[in-house]
Amino acid sequence: MDNLDTTPGIGRLAAEIIITETGGDMAQFATAQHLASWTGVCPGQNESAGVTKSGRTRPGNANLKRLLRIATMSAIRNKNSYPAVFYRRIAARRGGRRALAALMHKLAIATWHVLHDHIAYRELGAGHFTKRDPERAMRRMIKETNSPGLTVRFEPITVG
Repeated sequence: MDNLDTTPGIGRLAAEIIITETGGDMAQFATAQHLASWTGVCPGQNESAGVTKSGRTRPGNANLKRLLRIATMSAIRNKNSYPAVFYRRIAARRGGRRALAALMHKLAIATWHVLHDHIAYRELGAGHFTKRDPERAMRRMIKETNSPGLTVRFEPITVG
C-alpha cells in the first residue's frame, strides 16, 4: 500500500480501495493490459475496410474505473509532472475526454507494475518528452514561435 501511495493522484484511501477491488495480488492478471481491460479503461480499436467503428471503453469494474477517473483528475493538477504533461499533449490533439481516458489507462498500467513488482512509482518528470526526442521538441518550438508571422532562429551555444 505504501508503494501504491507514491503514484500520482492515488492517496492512502484510494490505495486501500484498489487493493480491496483487485485483491492486491496481481498474479490473477497476466499483464498490465489485462488489469486495464478488467477495469474497463482500454478503448477498443475496431476498423474494417477503412470504416472506424466505436472505440468506446467497456463497462469493466465500475468502482475501480470511478476511482481511476478521480485519481487522474487529481494527477493532472500538478502541472510539473509526467501525467499532467501527457494529458495536455493528448488533449491538444484529441480533446479532454479522450485524454482523460488515455491517462486512466496509463494509471491502471502503472498500478499493475507497482503492485506486481512491489516497487514505488518512478516519476518520469515534466521534461520526459523533450529529453526523449530533442530534435522534435526543437522543431515544435520553432513552428510555434514562427506561427504569428515572425521568423525566429535558434543557434547552438559555442563554449570556449
